[in-house]
Amino acid sequence: MNDFSQLIRYSYKEIPYHNLMRKRIHKIMLLCSPYDAFLLEEDGRIDEKLFDEYTLLNLSRPPEVVILTDLKEAFRLFHEDDFDLTIVMYEMGEMNPLKISSDIKDQFPLMPVVLLTPFSRDASLIIDKANLDKIDYVFSWLGDENLLLAIVKLIEDKMNADNDLLEIGVQTILLVEDSVRFYSTYLPNLYKLIFQQSKQFMTEGLNIHQQMMRMRGRPKILLANNYETAIELYEKYKNNILGVITDISYLRNGVLDKEAGLKLCSEIKKENPYVPVLIQSSETKNKEKAEALNAGFIDKNSKSLSNELSDFVNRYFAFGEFVFYDPKKKKEVARAGNLKKLQECVMTISDESLKYHISGNNFSKWLYARAIFPIAEIFKLLRPEDFNNLSEVRQFIFDSISYYRLNKSKGIIAGFYKERFDEYFNFARIGDGSIGGKGRGLAFLDSMVKRNKWIDKWENTIVSIPPTVVVGVDVFSEFMKSNLLYDFINSNEEDSVILKRFAQSKFPINILEDLRAFVEVLKKPIAIRSSSLLEDSHYQPFAGVYSTYMIPYSENKKKMLCNLQLAMKSVYASVFYKNSRQYMMATKNVIDEEKMGLVLQEVCGNQHGNYYYPTLSGVGRSLNFYPLGNEKPEDGVVNLAFGLGKIVVDGGQTLRFSPKYPENILQLSTPEMALKETQKTFYSLNLDVSAFKESIDDSVNIVKRQIDEALSDDTINWVTSTYDFQNNLIVDGNYVKGKKVLTFSRILKYSKFPLSDILQTILSVGAIEMNKPIEIEFAVEISNDSSKNHRFNLLQIRPIADNHQMINEDLYKIDKNDLCIFCENSIGNGIIEDMCDVVYVKQSSFDAVNNPRLVNIIEKLNKQLLEENRNYILIGPGRWGSSDPWLGIPVKWPQISSARLIIESSIENYMIDPSQGTHFFQNLTSFNVGYFTINQYHNKGFINWDYMDEGTTLFEDEFIKHVRFSKPIVVKIDPKKGIGCVYKSQN
Repeated sequence: MNDFSQLIRYSYKEIPYHNLMRKRIHKIMLLCSPYDAFLLEEDGRIDEKLFDEYTLLNLSRPPEVVILTDLKEAFRLFHEDDFDLTIVMYEMGEMNPLKISSDIKDQFPLMPVVLLTPFSRDASLIIDKANLDKIDYVFSWLGDENLLLAIVKLIEDKMNADNDLLEIGVQTILLVEDSVRFYSTYLPNLYKLIFQQSKQFMTEGLNIHQQMMRMRGRPKILLANNYETAIELYEKYKNNILGVITDISYLRNGVLDKEAGLKLCSEIKKENPYVPVLIQSSETKNKEKAEALNAGFIDKNSKSLSNELSDFVNRYFAFGEFVFYDPKKKKEVARAGNLKKLQECVMTISDESLKYHISGNNFSKWLYARAIFPIAEIFKLLRPEDFNNLSEVRQFIFDSISYYRLNKSKGIIAGFYKERFDEYFNFARIGDGSIGGKGRGLAFLDSMVKRNKWIDKWENTIVSIPPTVVVGVDVFSEFMKSNLLYDFINSNEEDSVILKRFAQSKFPINILEDLRAFVEVLKKPIAIRSSSLLEDSHYQPFAGVYSTYMIPYSENKKKMLCNLQLAMKSVYASVFYKNSRQYMMATKNVIDEEKMGLVLQEVCGNQHGNYYYPTLSGVGRSLNFYPLGNEKPEDGVVNLAFGLGKIVVDGGQTLRFSPKYPENILQLSTPEMALKETQKTFYSLNLDVSAFKESIDDSVNIVKRQIDEALSDDTINWVTSTYDFQNNLIVDGNYVKGKKVLTFSRILKYSKFPLSDILQTILSVGAIEMNKPIEIEFAVEISNDSSKNHRFNLLQIRPIADNHQMINEDLYKIDKNDLCIFCENSIGNGIIEDMCDVVYVKQSSFDAVNNPRLVNIIEKLNKQLLEENRNYILIGPGRWGSSDPWLGIPVKWPQISSARLIIESSIENYMIDPSQGTHFFQNLTSFNVGYFTINQYHNKGFINWDYMDEGTTLFEDEFIKHVRFSKPIVVKIDPKKGIGCVYKSQN
């Protein structure tokens, strides 16, 4: 049982729909008399009708038909152009159509040749006596364009049979009939049934493109007109036969055998009694013979022939809905028109019904007919005796369909269909517009996971993006226009006024209905994230500029929908906030050019009392600018935290390590450092639905808590160690008394969860596939239940921009007397030559308690320099951009957006380890801003403060000074060696 239950996982394979129907009829030569040409071109409008028929049936581009009456002109075109099929009409005047067909075949032996004859006794007699070896098919023509469609599809089916049936698993119907008149009428009806079936199962596709591609997996029709050909086709494709439709009387061993069809049926049933066979005859006495062979029967003379054919095909060839029968009561008990419904019915039908359908291989046949080959192949092997009981069979079928539905959605941006949306959709789109930067990044991550088969590469761990719905930028445009907001946003109102106006606006009804369907399905909190056109692009990532909100899950779906709408409107409003406008100025973009998409995403994590958070969250970068020991820059770096990732992206206290060397962690090198430098607080989502309200602060319901508050939560054991005070040791685990320290040792040291391997793999492959260094955000939900998988959720990927202006000189050899600043721990790349201004925090008056007060001063200086189109060097102690004011000055990026070089300087008794929050770091690298970390007390570079005072003072107060030099002070940064220097101004 255990081995069989793994079969779907190991046997699942993607259906290469793009490899189906590769050989097509694109151009047809139709040779006919002038009279027939007139009828076809003028009265019949054959091209137009063929196009209409293709469009009606959702088929791809119809073939081009070239109608000619001149044989010499036809042969000239044959040599000049590529034709895939020639159709010769019987009435060619003095020209012999059989001779014409033979001549064409002699010169072009690989091109199919079809002869169209009228419904006349004379023509039939001539054809019956003629040598047709050089004619592929003969059909009777009454001017019905449906026959042309059937001819084209029949020939395409024959051309593609070996690849599509034997290699991919497409199914086929074998038609055995020697009456030209009968199969000329029969084939168009049969193809109509197949195309109707295809239109039904194409809805299993997740978007328009996938639906059209699925049409290629429709069943094929193969035509035989004698016993030997029929047996040959059956033997070759018997594993792909949906059913057989056969006449009774046709040639067998070169002689007319009036029971050839019965003998064919007997041979097939002897090998496989479950193959449905339909026998057709104009003699009703053959009905009993057919029934004796357990075959269906249709009277060729029946006035309801088409309906009878349709009924038989739908019931026995697995077309239409799957009908569940109770074999005891001999009646229908349920119906399923799609996989979702089939999955539901399997869990509710009786054991007798389940066993009946398994024994008849009905599940497999129905799935094959709908081009769902992976699980059809698995179910074909399904035998009740391989399981302990029918309950296990039932669960296996359910789980197999689940696995297929989950996997088919990976790497696909599905259309959002509210009627079909459920928990198996992984990535869906509301609207038709662009999905924005974050949306594109998530789509790329989803495809990367699928392409590299990471989803279950690691034992007991699912790697994926969270269930996601992206709202296109067209919805934003419609929302803005319908609520008259474009005029309003030009009024330069305060942020609070902007938010209030947006919150009062309304979404279109159709969008509201989609959101309601989305809320009904999700069972976890939802993150509402910005995904603008400019955000996370390759060249100007707008990281952290716009808002991100989280709303808690609630059984009260009405309240949850209200919160979702408010959060979406709040993200829209953030496009026009003061910081966003300043950012636009800094990037020289126009606010009207920005369009906002939204990412609605299930939040990774678990509920702990009234709070919700993941076990781990973090940010990984494929380049490490602060390598330690044996680490190399290309080994990458990760900032890891317990709880929600806000603490990471805001630059709070987290654990920093290289995924290649997860035990080499500076912060844990001594007990003293571990106690001081590890995470003390974490963020979680307040699950009280009333805690979420209209607010400019997107963390309105995100709660900052002390680690001690989580000690009773079941996941804390994965991340904590204990400080043994008596022995001054950090003890791995949570089993002794003492202060708890977040070391993540169970994960990083003992690999109880394969975090390092996952990150190393994703960062390496991601950088290769994006062709540049990358940064990813992730969250991990670790399960304490051994029966459930852990979840590693990829939340975002974006490039780390680089500067192609490389340094060729050795900066170590520069005369230090020519420099005013020298750094051995720098980030950045290249040369900056256009700065004359320096803004710095005065060391003499610095006190960390004043850090929040300095933000407004720096913001005003930055705004002034921005308006003057000037860049500058910014120098100050501690971490720039930290959310913790004790660690540095808590500026946000727009408040220092005109700085081109930012320097962390050290002050005695205030030496903070270098660190950048994710968004701060991303903007830093995206705009090619240099970043120096200087600790002159440890001989790690210097700043010539006396030289700084030689500049012209433009502003000075107790804490900050702004000086300007008459000529630029040139900056050079070597990223390979991490060396940076600033030359003195050449006055």
